[in-house]
Amino acid sequence: MVVDTMPRWLRGALIQWQKSFTGDNDRNHVETATLQPFLIYKMSKGWFLRSSGTWTWNVKTDDYYIPAGLGIGRAMPIGNYIVNSFIEPQWTVAHSGDYQPQFTIYAGISIMLK
Repeated sequence: MVVDTMPRWLRGALIQWQKSFTGDNDRNHVETATLQPFLIYKMSKGWFLRSSGTWTWNVKTDDYYIPAGLGIGRAMPIGNYIVNSFIEPQWTVAHSGDYQPQFTIYAGISIMLK
């Protein structure tokens, strides 16, 4: 993971590689790589804009898809917790292979203790 912070910006990338190494021999082995570049712009009162599509590449089949998105979220205190929620529509801007998504909605909620 690489992260760079500035007063109103948070940017970085998360890189992962997964490879199957156990399981039945009659199953296909899996090997994928993902890159998740992210950019977050912090606004006032806990609001933020975000873009964080995860690019996925199947190393074995050479299938891939690259989404681009723009979402909005808010982090706010509720009692003894900080609740962070967001929604980010993502469109696939490049892909290769069958059954790749054309559009997804990425959303989440996290609850943290103060």
